[in-house]
Amino acid sequence: MYRPCSGCTALRDDVENRVIRTIFFDYDGVLTTDKSGSATTFGYLSETTGIALPTIAAAFDPHQVDLLMGRTSYARIWRQACEVIGKPLDIGLLAGAFGSTPTNQAMFSLAKRLRGNVSVGIITDNNKERMDYLRERQGLDSLFDPIVVSAEVGDGKRNPAIFLQALDRAGAKPDECIFIDNSEGNLVTARALGMHVIFHDDERNDMEALMAALESLGAGVDHG
Repeated sequence: MYRPCSGCTALRDDVENRVIRTIFFDYDGVLTTDKSGSATTFGYLSETTGIALPTIAAAFDPHQVDLLMGRTSYARIWRQACEVIGKPLDIGLLAGAFGSTPTNQAMFSLAKRLRGNVSVGIITDNNKERMDYLRERQGLDSLFDPIVVSAEVGDGKRNPAIFLQALDRAGAKPDECIFIDNSEGNLVTARALGMHVIFHDDERNDMEALMAALESLGAGVDHG
């Protein structure tokens, strides 16, 4: 015989009374099918130039943190990276690299459906050049608002600043927001601030599980 668990009624009431105003998506690994932006960029540069991926990575990896935090740009470090590679490369290759980003169409479709009930935004650790390109190329601003980029904030998802700016720009309280990311570590600070968080396994890309998690938090996915 089924017996309601202790506290189940209170939990159900909490979900029914919860107001979710904004759902924030991570970009790479959630809205894309590549795990990270560097995987996309380095992979394209390697395939296009014929230079081994480890060589490309060794040239650009030392600059990744500064790129993500907005302390430098590809234009500034390009020559130095090419010296490590041992071959001058056309910086114009970056446009192709950024443009090769594979979108997760199922996730974009979900975001469009969610927007009927809540606002949807992006919180991403990314360099400004790439996100500026992708915002225009993929029309991100027509769907997501706000879009908060680490390189513009000067801080990443392991610290509060980027989330606090996202909350301020969304005009929402932490408990009115959900943050979806493909890295458990990136959820820690958001959770500590009081945001609801969902881990999305980018390798499985289980959209049904994600929608169930959203519904359990009272997000109200439109099934129409």
